[in-house]
Formats: sequence, structure tokens, C-alpha cells
Amino acid sequence: MWQRVESLQIADRCVIATDSDEVADAVRPHGAEAFLTSANHPSGTDRVAEVASRREFRDFDAIVNVQGDEPFVSESALRGAVRQVTSGSFPLGTAAARGSEEILDEPNVVKVVAADDGRAMYFSRAAIPFLRDAAEAPLRSTRVWQHIGVYAYARDALARWVSLPPHPLERIERLEQLRPLAAGLAMGVALVDEPPTVGVDTLDDLVRANANWKDLNGRI
Repeated sequence: MWQRVESLQIADRCVIATDSDEVADAVRPHGAEAFLTSANHPSGTDRVAEVASRREFRDFDAIVNVQGDEPFVSESALRGAVRQVTSGSFPLGTAAARGSEEILDEPNVVKVVAADDGRAMYFSRAAIPFLRDAAEAPLRSTRVWQHIGVYAYARDALARWVSLPPHPLERIERLEQLRPLAAGLAMGVALVDEPPTVGVDTLDDLVRANANWKDLNGRI
């Protein structure tokens, strides 16, 4: 995945943050830059923050986190999330795509609702927005947004995020992005006009991902 992100030339430097020697040993022979982190981080953002605090990265004002379970994240999602921060609109950024109604009952698919200015209001594994009256089903279908696992942070916002203890909502839903939202940090959501990417959350997802990986690498 690092090769694909690097080829998009979205970031000035692309590194892998992991607590696994196995992962680091697997990617370094292929030219990847990997940093071992503590194994005690409660979330991927905490792991990213450890690497971002290293001396060689302290001059970077914006940091991007592409999660390992999102190997097929698109260029538009990455650029959209980054633009939320680099434009000065929000201290934090992420992305979403319009989803089908079927995802509403799938807890492995994270949904997001956003304000008119693009600010994330809530993320959930539950069905949001909830349909109370059947007559509003056509309207609800336009507001089903599937979260894409990419984050961008202004440096100060990243430091603030990881200074906070894991929030009860974060622990209940197992969604790290609820921590900064609960503390009042604004996160912009870039809505990308494309089918949602397929994350790797289940064994079936892994089978599909492995089937697609060879073809993807052949086009890099």
C-alpha cells in the first residue's frame, strides 16, 4: 500500500508506523521506510503521533494517516481529506463516499453524518441517519455516507487529539475519531464522488483484497 500512496505524490514523505517487527521486516527490503512504535497505543492516530513527534518530522505542518485496513483508498479521498486541513477549513480532515442503504445494517461499515459546512457531527457503526418515517426514505438515501479510513491532521490538532484519554463513546463504538469530536475538535469530511472503497474488516474482505492486490500492483 505504501507504494501506491507514494506514487500519488500527495505527501512529501511516506512512512509505515507499526508495532510489528514482522511488518517492518516485510516492507523494508522493498524500499519502504518503517518505524517501530509502542505496542500500547489505543488507536492508529496515537501510533502516527509517536512517529510524527520524531525530530525528522517536526517541520511537517500536516500529517496524513492511511489506515492499514484501507489498502484501496482512492486518490480523491486522500486529497479531499488533506485539503480539509491545508485549506485552513478544519484542523482535522477525513473522507466519505455515498453509500447504499444496505450498509446501514452492517456494523463493520462506519457511517458519518455531517453539517452543511462539511463538519462531522457523528460517526457510528449503527444506522445513521435513522429513518423514523418511511415517507422520508428517498431523502434519507441521499444522506447515507460511508466513512473512508483516512485522516489528515494539523500538527497542533494531532497533539491535542492524542493528549486526550480514550472517550467512552470511542470505547463503546470502537471508533477513534469520536475522541476529538467529543472534545470539540472540528473534523471536515470530504465527500468523494465515487463508489466506496472496500476496507479489510472480515475474512471475506481479505479474500477479495488479495484477489485485487496483484492487479493493482501491476498498474502502479
